[in-house]
Amino acid sequence: MANVKVVDMTGKEVGSIELSDKVFGIEEINGAVLHAAVRMYLLNQRQGTQSALTRSEVSGGGKKPWRQKGTGRARQGSTRSPQWTHGGIVFAPKPREYRIEMNRKAKRNALCNALSSKMSGNEIVVVDRIVTEDYKTKTMVEMLKAINADKKSLVVLDSVDDKVIKSLANIPGVKTVQAKQLNVYDVLNCNTFIMTAAAATVIGEVYGK
Repeated sequence: MANVKVVDMTGKEVGSIELSDKVFGIEEINGAVLHAAVRMYLLNQRQGTQSALTRSEVSGGGKKPWRQKGTGRARQGSTRSPQWTHGGIVFAPKPREYRIEMNRKAKRNALCNALSSKMSGNEIVVVDRIVTEDYKTKTMVEMLKAINADKKSLVVLDSVDDKVIKSLANIPGVKTVQAKQLNVYDVLNCNTFIMTAAAATVIGEVYGK
């Protein structure tokens, strides 16, 4: 098991914690499974509600604009053809379902690969506990500066803490998530992966089976 130092909210080292090799210690990162998981996440965010009208659905255009021959102009059958202003759309997009799925084993494998990539890149910070007595964004900003996480960060908590979540919500580039609700996209999309010691334990228990 990998031994990682634990710091407090001021950045001072206060101990260490052992992280599961099954979750954080994969040596050969599987890029294919990571790609599949990210693609699934992004596609599943799409609502698929886009819609436009084809030439058969646009109102008007029932009368032939001019006779077929003798005018010197190109022949036209309707003012609602795609080349006309206010005409229909060629291959108009219609509502559709973009959702795809991965099996549970592949999802878990992808997440463990993502966490291992963060571990190998020294992008994981373990904080003993993240707390605030009031809704104070300033407290969270000071903590992020103390642990050198001033860029895009993902903060992982072991349980819901409204004060911490709302205090972090105002900071650009910072996202909070519960340990049991991790996804590959959020893990790969952050520069610093911050988790509490309790969240690290939950991650090892849930995903290291």
